[in-house]
Parts: sequence; C-alpha cells; structure tokens
Amino acid sequence: MQETEIAKLQLYLRRRFNDENLSVRDRANKDDSAEVYIGDEFIGVLFKDEDEGEVSYDFNMAILEIDLPQG
Repeated sequence: MQETEIAKLQLYLRRRFNDENLSVRDRANKDDSAEVYIGDEFIGVLFKDEDEGEVSYDFNMAILEIDLPQG
C-alpha cells in the first residue's frame, strides 16, 4: 500500500477505536496489505481489495482462546 493510503487508514482506525496508540505499518514485500498494531503489539492485518474499480479494506484479527478472560 502507498504511504498516503496507510496514513488515511491509520487516522480512520484511530478515530473509530478512539486510540492514538494504534498504528498501521507497511508490510515488507507486500503491496496489498498492512499490519495493525496497538503500541508494540501486533493485532491484525488490513487487506486491500480492488474490484471493478472500487477499493475496500478488510481488517483481519485473530483472537486466541488462551487470550480470552477466564469465566
């Protein structure tokens, strides 16, 4: 993804989740996706999809069962 695109996505996600510690970072050797972090913790991947001239983004976040609160 382009730097300007990553900056726009980061601003959108920061506003949406009300978290200034959220960052969107370029992925080495990948031009169709970016990584999402809160602080230094990786939380997911943003994928870019272009179809018939329209662009959308898919945020994929895996949640491990062991990370869930007990009870």
